[in-house]
Amino acid sequence: MTSAKPQHFRNRRHAGALLGAMLQELEAVNPLVLGLVRGGVPVASEVASALQAPLDVWLVRKLGVPGQTELAFGAIAEGGVQVINQKVVAQQRLSNDRIRKISRQQQRELSRRARLFRRDRPPAPIKDRTIFLIDDGLATGASMRAAIQALTHREPREIVPAVPVAPSSTIAQLQTQPTPPAPGASDEGANLVSRVVALLSPSPFWGVGAWYDDFRQVSDAEVVRLLADHAPSGNTLK
Repeated sequence: MTSAKPQHFRNRRHAGALLGAMLQELEAVNPLVLGLVRGGVPVASEVASALQAPLDVWLVRKLGVPGQTELAFGAIAEGGVQVINQKVVAQQRLSNDRIRKISRQQQRELSRRARLFRRDRPPAPIKDRTIFLIDDGLATGASMRAAIQALTHREPREIVPAVPVAPSSTIAQLQTQPTPPAPGASDEGANLVSRVVALLSPSPFWGVGAWYDDFRQVSDAEVVRLLADHAPSGNTLK
């Protein structure tokens, strides 16, 4: 890009516009933009507009440490995928019973959102496409890893995780540590991430919200509206 590197984002839409401009420079085959629900969807909406690509959601739920919900010890994604960060589990002394209880709670919420956002609409086709997987930022990267793992068995051509902000350590982990394939998938799907895009990789990191002026919670209604805005003519999501 020729513009100066941003130091802060006004809001998710501003971050998405800047991210979309960067992603325009990448080669992509039949691109599809997937926003991680909910915070990634406003960012993904701007990326989809910049790339003139279709927009869909990919459903992931972070598994937060009790009392520190922003600290993820893992994540679940549609398709029955669960990723656990054993280092955080050990540090927080989380029992298997507590992990199972939190996972069941988040699975119920994931199912609710799937019904709300997808209605009777099937997920967008993934096979042989470049998938731009968008969130509003990464911290531990648990949600992104779960999303990648869930996508691998749908045979995309390439998965490009792209975010406005992430710590350099998380970017390096996504780039250098192959994600295990989803259950039933072959090992060939484990190396589909060849690049990770982040506009900012600050140190110290301080958390995703620290790099936004407006980081208010994204509502279900906003997600539904953005999906409707990008729906093909005659195929609204109402």
